[in-house]
Order: sequence, then C-alpha cells, then structure tokens
Amino acid sequence: MARVLSRDPVDIENILTLNPRKQTHATLHSTAAKKEVKKQWKRNSDKSCSNCEKLENNFDDIKHTTLSERGALREAMRCLKCADAPCQKSCPTNLDIKSFITSIANKNYYGAAKMILSDNPLGLTCGMVCPTSDLCVGGCNLYATEEGPINIGGLQQFATEVFKAMNIPQIRNPSSPPLEDMPEAYHVKIALLGAGPASLSCASFLARLGYSNITIFEKQEYVGGLSTSEIPQFRLPYDVVNFEAELMKDLGVKIIFSKGLAMDGMTLRTLKEDGYEAVFIGIGLPEPNRDSIFRGLRTDQGFYTSKDFLPLVAMASKPGMCACHSPLPSIHGTVIVLGAGDTAFDCATSALRCGARRVFVVFRKGFTNIRAVPEEMELAKEEKCEFLPFLSPRKVVLRGGQIVAMEFVRTEQDDNGNWKEDEDQVVRLKADVVISAFGSILSDSKVREAMAPIKFNRWGLPEVDPETMQTSEPWVFAGGDIGGLANTTVESVNDGKQASWYMHRYLQSLRGVAVSAVPELPLFYTPIDLVDISVELAGLKFPNPFGLASATPTTSSSMIRRAFEAGWGFAVTKTFSLDKDIVTNVSPRIVRGITSGPMYGPGQGSFLNIELISEKTAAYWCKSIAELKADFPNHVAGADALELNLSCPHGMGERGMGLACGQDPELVRNICRWVRQAVQIPFFAKLTPNVTDIVNIAMAAQEGGADGVTATNTVSGLMGLKADSTPWPAVGGALRTTYGGMSGNAIRPIALRAVSAIARALPGFPILATGGIDSAESGLQFLHSGASVLQVCSAIQNQDFTVIDDYCTGLRALLYLKSIEELEDWNGQSPATMQHQKGKPVPRFADLMGKKLPSFGPYLEQRKKIIAENKVKLKEQSTAAVLPKKKHFIPKKPIPAIKDVIGKALQYIGTYGELCNTEQVVALIDEEMCINCGKCYMTCNDSGYQAIQFDPKTHLPTVTDSCTGCTLCLSVCPVIDCIRMVSRTTPYEPKRGLPLAVNPVC
Repeated sequence: MARVLSRDPVDIENILTLNPRKQTHATLHSTAAKKEVKKQWKRNSDKSCSNCEKLENNFDDIKHTTLSERGALREAMRCLKCADAPCQKSCPTNLDIKSFITSIANKNYYGAAKMILSDNPLGLTCGMVCPTSDLCVGGCNLYATEEGPINIGGLQQFATEVFKAMNIPQIRNPSSPPLEDMPEAYHVKIALLGAGPASLSCASFLARLGYSNITIFEKQEYVGGLSTSEIPQFRLPYDVVNFEAELMKDLGVKIIFSKGLAMDGMTLRTLKEDGYEAVFIGIGLPEPNRDSIFRGLRTDQGFYTSKDFLPLVAMASKPGMCACHSPLPSIHGTVIVLGAGDTAFDCATSALRCGARRVFVVFRKGFTNIRAVPEEMELAKEEKCEFLPFLSPRKVVLRGGQIVAMEFVRTEQDDNGNWKEDEDQVVRLKADVVISAFGSILSDSKVREAMAPIKFNRWGLPEVDPETMQTSEPWVFAGGDIGGLANTTVESVNDGKQASWYMHRYLQSLRGVAVSAVPELPLFYTPIDLVDISVELAGLKFPNPFGLASATPTTSSSMIRRAFEAGWGFAVTKTFSLDKDIVTNVSPRIVRGITSGPMYGPGQGSFLNIELISEKTAAYWCKSIAELKADFPNHVAGADALELNLSCPHGMGERGMGLACGQDPELVRNICRWVRQAVQIPFFAKLTPNVTDIVNIAMAAQEGGADGVTATNTVSGLMGLKADSTPWPAVGGALRTTYGGMSGNAIRPIALRAVSAIARALPGFPILATGGIDSAESGLQFLHSGASVLQVCSAIQNQDFTVIDDYCTGLRALLYLKSIEELEDWNGQSPATMQHQKGKPVPRFADLMGKKLPSFGPYLEQRKKIIAENKVKLKEQSTAAVLPKKKHFIPKKPIPAIKDVIGKALQYIGTYGELCNTEQVVALIDEEMCINCGKCYMTCNDSGYQAIQFDPKTHLPTVTDSCTGCTLCLSVCPVIDCIRMVSRTTPYEPKRGLPLAVNPVC
C-alpha cells in the first residue's frame, strides 16, 4: 500500500507523542494517582524533612537574588525607572538605581557598574548582602502592583560581577591633575584603622579626591573586616571582598596587616607623632556581647560565640582568606543558636554546613520582633532550621564537661509592651552545641585607652557627629559599627563615604583652602572612560554620535537645551514651516504600540503617532537656534546643518510635503538641487521607508547635491482596533483615525536594511541613522551597517534625556573591550554563558556519575544527594587556596575609533545567491541548563522539521539527525545559550518528500 504523503510516518508519530493536542473531553484522574504523579515533577522543596538535603561542606551560593544574564535582563526590563525614584531615597549610599537598571536593560553592564561603584565602592558586596527588602526594595513603586518589587540587589550583583570579570583597573578622574601636580594638602599622611567596609569606602573616596598618602592598618591578615570573617561564603565569597579592595589599591591606597590600635604600641597619640594629620576609625565592635550564664564555657565543651564560630567557618571555607589550611569547626548533633539578628541566622545556616544534624534558633521575643531581614530568616527556614520564640536562656546543662542541654524560661509581653520572664514556665532543650549571637561590643580596655583622648558616650562608643562623622578630636573620624549608627554593611560604607568628604574639608581647612559647601565626591572611572567617541561627518565634528531626532524630544528649544546639558551630541529641530503652512495637531496622537504584546509602562517596542510638524513659528526656531549655538558652540544644532523632511508619512503628504516628496526620485533630486544652490552648509535628506527601493531615493539625493541622508523616518501603519472595531488613536466624537508613523525597536530591522543597503550602494556617502536606536549596542549595529551618527526618539519617550550617559559609557565600553584579547569570547559586554540553573553554576552530572539528570522530582533529589556526597569528599581533600595575584587585562590591540567601525558589517551582507548551502549547522542542547519546557520540541514539530525528541520521563529534549539547522528552537528557547548552533559533521541531504523526477509531474 502506497504511503500517504500528507500523514506523518511512524517515526515522526512517535516523536509527536507529547506534542500538544486539542482537548476534546474533560480529563479524569484519581486524586490518589495525581498525588503520586506530582512527585515526579516537583521542583520546589518538599515540606517533609524525612529526606532533607545534606549541606555539610556545601558553601555554594544560596541567595535567591542571584541572577543570570537572562534573569537580569528580564528584571531590568520590568523596572519602571521612576521619577524621583523612592528606591534611591531608601538606599543609604543614594545609588542612582533607576539609571543603573536602565544600563542593565540596555546590556551596558559596565555603565551599570560605573553608576553603582561611583556611589558605593563596595557595590558588589552590598549587592550580595544588603537587606534590600528593608531599604531600596522597600520603596519600590512596583509594590503597588501584582507582580511585586524589583530584585534590586540581584541586579546590582549581576552588573558588578560582569565588571569584575572584565578585570579593568580603577583610575582617578581623567580631568584631575596628575598626583605629582596636586597641591601640598593632598600629600598629607592619612591613617584608617581597620580594613572593613567603612574604611575601604572612606579610603576609596579620599583617593578619588586626590590624596596620595593613605594607609589602612588592619590587625588581621585579611581585608574586609566582618564582611570576610562573619558573613559566610555562601552569601559573600572572599574574592568579592578582595576585588573591591584591589579596586581601592588601584588608586594607591596601602594596607598594612597585623597592625592596629593597641598593637605594638599603636595609639592615636603615636599616629599623630608619626605625622598623620587625619585618622578614620573603622575597627567595628570586636568583642562578643557574652551573657553571664556562659562565663567559663569553652569551645571544646560545645560553646561558641558568633565571634568565635563564624571566623572559624570563614577561614575553612573562604578560598584566599588566609594561607593556612583550617578545618571546619567539628559540629555534630543538635545545635542551639541564641539570637534573632542576621548574625544568628548566619550561625544557624553555617552550623548545618559544619555537620549539625538539627539547628534551633531560639530568641526572647516573637516573630514580629525578629531583627534579621526577611531574606536571612527565609533562607534558614528553607534549610529546615527550627525557630523557637519567647524563650530566655537561664542555664547551660553540662555532663562530663560537655554541653548536653539548655534551660529557658518563657517570656511574655504585658499590656504596656514590656517584656517579662515567667519563671514558672521552664523549657529544657537537649543540645550538643550552643552558639551565642547576642551582638557585639567594644570592651577591650587597651583599645579604648589607645583611642585617648577622644570622648566616649554612655554606650561605651566614641562620640561621633552623625553628619560629619567627626569625634571629639577634630582630626579623628569614625564610622561603621563603632560609630554607633550603622547596623548594616551598606550603612558602614556610607559612614566611610560621609567621613571622606568631611576629612577632605578638614584637611583643606588646615591650609586655608575653601571647599565647596555642597559635597562633590568624584565618580568611579576606568580606562574605558578615556575612549574617544567623537565623530566627523560632512565637515562637522560631533562630541559623540548620539543626537535627538526631529520628533517629540525636540518639541521646543528649551528641551534641546536640557538635552545638551545632559550630554547629547547634536539635535535636529522638529520640522517647522513658514507661517502660511503652520499646523495644529489633533489629539490623541501618540500611542503605545502593540508589537510588544500586553506590556504596559516603559520599554515599549514601538509607538505610533499621527503628530504633524512643529506648531511653533519659524521665527521662534530661528531665534532659538541662535541662542543654542551661542551657549553650546561644540554641539551640532540647526545652525550647522539642515535636514530636509521628505518623509513624514501622515498629514503632511496630503499637503504636498513630507512623504509626497520623498517617494519620487526626481522630486528628491530637484529639491536637493534647489537647496544646494541656496545654502553652503551641509544638508541631509530624510528618507521614507515607505518606498519600494530606498536606495534609488538616496542616489537621487546624492545626485542633487545632498551631503548625506537620514534613514529612515517612521513606517506607515495602523496600530490597532478595539473589539468594537473603533481605532486607537481615535479623534473626536466620530472616532476617526488615519494611518500613522510607527517608530521604535519594531522598525529597527527595516532601518538597518535601509542603512546597510544605502551604504553598500553608495560607499562613503554619509548616513544619519534613526529607527529603533535604544542603546549603545543597537547604535553600534547601525554604525557597523554604515551609519556615521545616530538619531534617537522613541527611547527618550520610554525614559528621559539622561539615557545619553548610558549610551556614551556603553559605546566606550564596547569599543574598549574589542581590544582585550582575553575577552574575545564575549559578545559585546555579555560574557560567555556558564552552565547554570537560576544564575548559579551547576556541576556536569554526566561527568560526576555518567548519566543525565534534570532538575525536578526524584532526579532533583538524586542531584542533591550526589552534590552532598561530592562536597564531603572535597572536604577531605581540601587544601589551602591562595587567590592569584591581581593582573589587569590591558589592551593588546588598538582601541577602535568610531570611524574604524563604520560599515564593518557590510562585508557580511550580500545577495541570497552568495550564501553557502554546503556549510550547514545543527542544534546542540545543553542539558545542564535546560529547564525542560519543551518549547524547542513544540516549535520544531509544528513549524519545523520534527527533529527533536522529548523524553516522557525526564523531559530532556534530544536533537536527531533530521535537524536541518533552521534555528527555530534556539529562537524560542527561554534560556540564553542553552541551545547553540554548531557545524554539521555529516553532509546535509534535504528530505524531498519524493525523489527528484526526470520528467516533473507538475
């Protein structure tokens, strides 16, 4: 029997087994069966702890906030980038959060990191450990929406980690004089005591200000203070702290280890005698607040304070922290952790990694009084730590010199809010280890004596002015924990930042130098910021290639002024006419596009407008242009060149202008000739994409004497109709509309085609590009396609004029990174994608045990078990690790200028006939990154070549030999680089359906 060609063969039917089908009946499955089935697919943790994950020696990242590039881009796109953003107001260091998230959304990770590190030199540390729910995230306006606030900490961590991988040094402000030319006041000796967050921050800003003789004295052998010794590796790796210290050292700051207050006779007085003119004390609170019931107890009996326990864990688990090989504390059985702060929960989760079987966190008050941030508490809860509130410790029970239990009394709150202990309610808990985390104090009398003659307050801490961070001794400043105000790392960082400015004012005042009353701390800079992005076109010099298109952002000259102040390189005024042709616009006239689906807010993929040219008079514009040119002589504005609007797709064409002129090559040629006869300055014809062949129009403009063209204006379209058939925008009571101009990212492919086609046909003919330029990355695409300068409109409609800063830093970074050989596998500012799940590295399980395991159900449990066993093996094999000596990547190739990249992509663009059909590719799926959604399988089945099998048990897709390399699977895959196209190793033989006939039948 002949095969029916229009039916799938058996092998394809087998592949299609799990392909979606139209439902014809309600389904029927018993509850008992479904209870069993759900276990197969469960991804979140089971409520039962009968088979809990073993965490011994597992110090892998556990933060929920960690993001991959995919996650960061999606989250950054979700951010509203609000006006007067509350998130920034809620950040102790006042980070410009909306701006750095804008940069992430635009894939300008250097620009984001620069923005972060400018206000917070410990931006990566804070991205990892900040209690964001109580700070920036707590003020996020998206709390008022169903989807909730932005993961700001995760975005901050992502951007600064990418910058860390760039391995580029920090430099001083390029506009500052060389250090040797700085005034004498900048060469004074400055000491900082303690190398914790407050001191690292203070020293960084002092160095940025130009001070060249800065020394940090640290009593330990490592930097970071409590960030290193008391925040666990799974929350804050040591190489992160070291990275930030190295950035500070790039500016010449020195660190001397094993030296501190009260060590080897060091006191404030001896520092003054040694010539130090200013001192910052950032030593933290070095001693534990130890309850009297623990007097005499030792670690060998099973008692630790957090100050004993966490540093021991850190030294054993943080590679590079010290050269020693230190084992983890030997913890077994049941552990009681006392306290309800962040440190207590760090002790609890660390105890599990030291071998504890069970951990109880016990605290005096209720859950609503827990001082720890929700993020910390949630992590401990997920790891099956138990919480016991309303208990106050009374007695430690010993047997044979070892802790065996603790006794507590119940606490209660009376009607006045006072907490009381009820001696009649006694609770006894068995325990093998007790860890006290009741906070820290400054009790060392030698350290206090070394701080003489500064005054102390009633809490036993130095008296500190909360604004200037100055102590009772004008030359001594203090911050961080010892200042008494900071409760978090980021607040300590801000103390150091605050102190740096007032130390600067104090030091300058000693020499009679006046300093601005308004703080002017320098920003963060690297060699990237030295890259020249100026460009010349038709005899005009542009400070950067980004300018305002003739559109809504140039509605008025005052808007252009603000744009120039923000940094835009040029502006094209809104098209204006003689008074006889003056227009009046209709409303509504500018609407969001439908090309991005039901996405509301900024980040729209397109806009449609039926706005006409400027409603302002020619006299207004002529006067305004003269004013702008006088005040901004280095910016290109209307007085320097003309742009001929031969392309407006709506309204003006009906009047014989705009599109009516630009669709006819002869008209374009003649108009350009007339203008050439009338003016000596350069002029450019703005072309319409609403033609069959835009190259013919460009050629006509060149023949008419135009100095170049702008490609392209908006695309004519009808944006949408409502369910009742009425249009949007709808004007007046009659609800009429007209075809409008569509702009934004949706027309970028059309604009790129126009630019590249003109550049190929007219080599060297200047092109101003516009149409979907919303970032440095997209701008570079247009430069590669042959454009010389770039006009922007829709991206400003989505945000504001300040995006220019992101565009300029982004373009500088893209050019600079091209010169770094070590980053050749990067795609722009995107690093090569590591194997990960939810942004965290995953081991190759095929290598560990020889079989494939997805990340759900029983397979996930197997993965966890293998990881646990492997971690224990690594514990037995572990040796001391030393961080490699810092060696920055430096350019080994010339950093390209703008002129070097213009038209660089044209060599790759040609006719279809020039494409090779013998060098084929096939899809390769990374099963470790696969999230088992089956989107590749579905699109291949119903839109492709049925070349992907989908395992019914593991939901792992497998590409078969039938793959034709069409790339649909990669296009719909939700995980970046989970699917890659690799060279085909066998000859490609198309499936023709039937053999090629000698005599065709049709």
